This record gives sequence, C-alpha cells and structure tokens, in this order.
Amino acid sequence: MGCGAKMSAVELSKSDTDAYRPKDDEEYMNERQLAYFRKKLISWKTEILAGSKETVSVMQKETENHPDLVDRASSEADRALELRTRDRQRKLISKIDEAIARIDDGSYGFCEETGEPIGLGRLEARPTATLSIEAQERHERSERVHRDD
Repeated sequence: MGCGAKMSAVELSKSDTDAYRPKDDEEYMNERQLAYFRKKLISWKTEILAGSKETVSVMQKETENHPDLVDRASSEADRALELRTRDRQRKLISKIDEAIARIDDGSYGFCEETGEPIGLGRLEARPTATLSIEAQERHERSERVHRDD
C-alpha cells in the first residue's frame, strides 16, 4: 500500500509542506502526500478543539437565568443546538484520529473494502474518507434499500 508512512510533516521543511499540493502525476501516497494529509488532519483537529474550548467558555458565561420564558426557551434551544454540533465534532475528531492511525500503518488513502486508491480529489474534499467513491455509492444504495424495507 503506502510507502514510508512514518514520515511526519515536521520532517519536511515548513515551506515545503505549506506550498505543497498532492498531484495525480506523482506516486500515490508517497511520503510528501502522507505528510501533507497528516498536517491537514492535525490542523483540522486543532481547529475543532479550539472551537470546542470556546463553546465551553461561552456556555459557562451564559448560565444566567432568564426571567422571560421566551428568552429562556430560545437560550435552551441555542444551547441544545450547540451541544449537538459539538457532539458531531467529537465524532469527527475520532474519525480524524483513525485517519492519522491509517497514515501510520500505511493504509491511508486506500479503500477499506476494495484496497483500491480512494483518490486525491476525494481525500482533499474529505480527508477522513475510508471508501472510494464507487464503494461509498454502493454502501449508500444498500442503506437506502434496507431503509425502504
């Protein structure tokens, strides 16, 4: 599968990883590509965690008791929406960690069903992808069939 998966973004010069974009004409999941996606995943995770800390801080400050029922209901609805959003992001962090583990074990970028390359375009758009587009479409069709039963 991937080659040299142990190289980290730190091992590449900062200017090299900042300017680099994976290209279709190079070896798939080479060290530079793996370092690029590792950096992208870690950066995404850092953003999510920073947003989460900010949410906790804001929610702690907004524990006031609203005397008006409409204000209280609105505040509770906002809080519930924020908590649902943070729960989805918690699950996303888990997927990011799994993707980083796949970079480490050399399986990143390859479909977990077929073993075929997922593709740079799909990984750019969804760096946590584990299925090729074709496998994902089959999976979604299967879900629709079972849901309609």
